Amino acid sequence: MTEAELLARLRLARTDGIGPLTFRRLLDRYGSGAAAVAALPGWSAQRNTPFRLPEAGEIAREHDAVRRMGGRFLLWGEPDYPPLLALLEDAPVVLAVLGDPAVLSARQVAVVGARNASAGGRRIAEELAQGLAAAGLTVTSGLARGIDAAAHAGALRAGQTVAALPGGLDVAYPPENARLQDAIAERGALVAEAPLGTAPLARHFPRRNRVVAGLSLGVAVVEAALRSGTLITARLAIEAGREVYAVPGSPLDPRCQGSNDLLRQGAHLCERAADVLETLPDSPHPVPLFRPRPEPARAAPAVPHPSAERDCGGDETSQLLELIGHSPVQVDEVLRRCHLSPATAQAMLLDLELSGRVEMLPGNRIVRSAVPGREGT
Repeated sequence: MTEAELLARLRLARTDGIGPLTFRRLLDRYGSGAAAVAALPGWSAQRNTPFRLPEAGEIAREHDAVRRMGGRFLLWGEPDYPPLLALLEDAPVVLAVLGDPAVLSARQVAVVGARNASAGGRRIAEELAQGLAAAGLTVTSGLARGIDAAAHAGALRAGQTVAALPGGLDVAYPPENARLQDAIAERGALVAEAPLGTAPLARHFPRRNRVVAGLSLGVAVVEAALRSGTLITARLAIEAGREVYAVPGSPLDPRCQGSNDLLRQGAHLCERAADVLETLPDSPHPVPLFRPRPEPARAAPAVPHPSAERDCGGDETSQLLELIGHSPVQVDEVLRRCHLSPATAQAMLLDLELSGRVEMLPGNRIVRSAVPGREGT
């Protein structure tokens, strides 16, 4: 990939309103990031809320800053993108990496848990991570206080570790883990989906958790409350066909109620590294993450540029809109009932999405836009 195309895809990925699913459909539609970026202003003119495309200079500065740090970008679809993460339906389209990018493609096990971890929980996390690293596995976690930090520290004693960050690659969070973050960059890898300078906010943590789960063949939970981000990581791992392990804890400790509940639901009991090594698969389990997609939209006949686009009021578009309500529905269900070829229907759905009349949701679902004036006629 040329540097110009990399910058174009990075610019597209940083556009407000363009998520991983839409990004991929735009590449299918236009064939390159540069062509998709060129088409985006035409689509913005049709929306009540225009796409916020960052300036090319802003993207070039971010690219240069990452390179000066010694880092690089990995883009979805490229050969060096982490293969397990690429299996996720909503895999990040761009990752900023500091350290050795090859570590992200190694066999990984995540060790995660409570921020307010007990002394015993931290010791278990350190020993578990050290044992896994000594066995040749890379230990992955989220660099949070408590269990995450203990897991990274334990892994560094015997091997490599990966930290998925909730903010920018240049932001130390929490601040007391700054030295640990530097050590991970030197002996493993730091990975961030957010742009440089992004401060960690509550909405960023679930996205960080999906990266932790997506990179790993299995997730080991050490202390987790019933309502915690750790259980989000475990749920994402289950949905992605990854193994889940849990360390049993006292039923009197609220920090162990979530991990104990995972055991109740069928997670592997884990007390030491050998418990993971005995059952860790070579690849994820086949799971119905989403139904097979119809033929890609690029197989459809050529579609005019947005400036010459139809007004989305024709009979075929009306037919599609009638099948899409204000409650999410599976795209495959719409395609089965619309009497259009899959390629044509997919192209039209992308038109409706880009014009702001429908929204695509995770799980290959679609819903009418809630923005007034963008509903079907």
